[in-house]
Amino acid sequence: MVRMLVRERESIQEAVRRFRKLVERSGVKKEMRRREYYEKPSETKRKARLRAERRARRERMMAS
Repeated sequence: MVRMLVRERESIQEAVRRFRKLVERSGVKKEMRRREYYEKPSETKRKARLRAERRARRERMMAS
């Protein structure tokens, strides 16, 4: 959970901007997007495997 105290003499725009940054850094937004739709465990594993393969391919290309 993200908590924020509005500072004295802080405008609403500044407070909202600071709040958005806090939410972004905490990972709440990313987690919401991830949970938006149900994903089967097999699909989660498949995506992780594909990400790992892409990462390995990029590393091989950079090394050569």
